Amino acid sequence: MTTPALLFDLDGTVVDSIELIVQAAEHAFDGREGPRPSREEWVALIGTPLAPMLRRWAHDEDDVKFLWDRYRAYQVAHHDRLVAPYPGVVDLIRRLHERGHAMAIVSSKVEAGIRRSLDYIGVTDCFGALIGIEATEKHKPDPEPVLIALERLGATANHAWFIGDSPYDVIAGHAAGVRTIGVLSGPYDRAAMESAKPTHLVETLTEIESLL
Repeated sequence: MTTPALLFDLDGTVVDSIELIVQAAEHAFDGREGPRPSREEWVALIGTPLAPMLRRWAHDEDDVKFLWDRYRAYQVAHHDRLVAPYPGVVDLIRRLHERGHAMAIVSSKVEAGIRRSLDYIGVTDCFGALIGIEATEKHKPDPEPVLIALERLGATANHAWFIGDSPYDVIAGHAAGVRTIGVLSGPYDRAAMESAKPTHLVETLTEIESLL
């Protein structure tokens, strides 16, 4: 039997980047008059596309662009300082790759941002597809990004897993017909993850090996 395809979310799953995401948002809204999200409000949306997140507090589309540009500039400047792989994850990804798993990243960030994080931790070559925000018209929790990843890997839904740290990942995976593993390494607590009904729920990404 061939090894199943593995689709991973990035932020909060493969890399610990939550503080970068929060600090980038704080920077984007600093010094600007008008509404701004609390840390809790922003964290509750992590895993969804950036523009709709910003639009909740933006005055208009020009303001969305202003906030977007400040957010992205901060992320680029501080990426290496505030991003790191979770313990054991680099070795895990390499082992899974060597065992023949076709693997993809399915993220709501731009592909260049995905690639930068994977390059930084040294595992880009392990992934056969990088599905960023530009790849689809609809985004998580819609299943389209998961389906595109399966297509690019030449994999079928009934022989694939989607692994992520947010309820949006689990919902998208189930809607696409794949099995799901929720990981409690990101900003969402156990109750939030259980509410999405993942096939399995683990504390850390390294625990998935025994489930595959």
